[in-house]
Amino acid sequence: MAVFVDLNVTNCTDVKKLQSIIEMAAHLGYSAVAINHVAEFEKKKVEIVKPISIKDLFPSPPTVQGKLTPIHILTRLTIKASDPSHYNVLRSTSPVTRLYDIVAVYPTTEKLFHAACTNIDVDMICINVTEKSPFFFKRPSINSAIERGIFFELIYTPAIKDSSIRRYTISNAINLMEICKGKNVIISSGAEKPLELRGPYDVATLALLFGLSERSAKAALSTNCRAALLHGETRKTAFGVTYTVKKPQAKEDEGEAAEPAMKKAKRE
Repeated sequence: MAVFVDLNVTNCTDVKKLQSIIEMAAHLGYSAVAINHVAEFEKKKVEIVKPISIKDLFPSPPTVQGKLTPIHILTRLTIKASDPSHYNVLRSTSPVTRLYDIVAVYPTTEKLFHAACTNIDVDMICINVTEKSPFFFKRPSINSAIERGIFFELIYTPAIKDSSIRRYTISNAINLMEICKGKNVIISSGAEKPLELRGPYDVATLALLFGLSERSAKAALSTNCRAALLHGETRKTAFGVTYTVKKPQAKEDEGEAAEPAMKKAKRE
């Protein structure tokens, strides 16, 4: 049985509303959700706060529908940036970002999108779905992100609330799929209310309109989410990678090795 995950449940000050959203997610069959704290640096300088305490929110989380296990509640930070300096808070040495299970960025320009794909240490890149994308997706940037294990997130809630936004969502999603071919794509809700959530299989059907295949649509709600969480764990714990390379033998040594022992002895 597939394990479905929603990595984008909007954080809010109303604790009861947030509890209701998580209870609805468990009822719909999601095994894990991530509470998303958004820091909008494009408006003003924002101080990133510590993530919400899961124990204070739910002393005993609700049980997942059809399973005997409680829903797993995660924390997520999303940086909405309009300037490269906004990415400075995402350095590996930042003590606050390391407290979050998932770190994502919402780039608003092509330059920031390219930086997020190639250099910035994040787990996910949010794709704009509420308006026409101000830039085109380029293959080198997308391929670089895929090689680094970074995922692209599409949210479906705006598409079910407004018909004009639905066109932008489908258009931007299809443009992305033409480059990434459905690889490293995650679909989340971005829900602010319990009624905005949809069941995993309904979302997988909606994903077909985004240009994903049936297999990729299912992965966007399950295996890709787990891979993004693993990437987040690696980001928090790994400080570097060490590898060894076999040093090639010098040409002079190769020549001596190839020379017969008898001939070498006579020469000496």
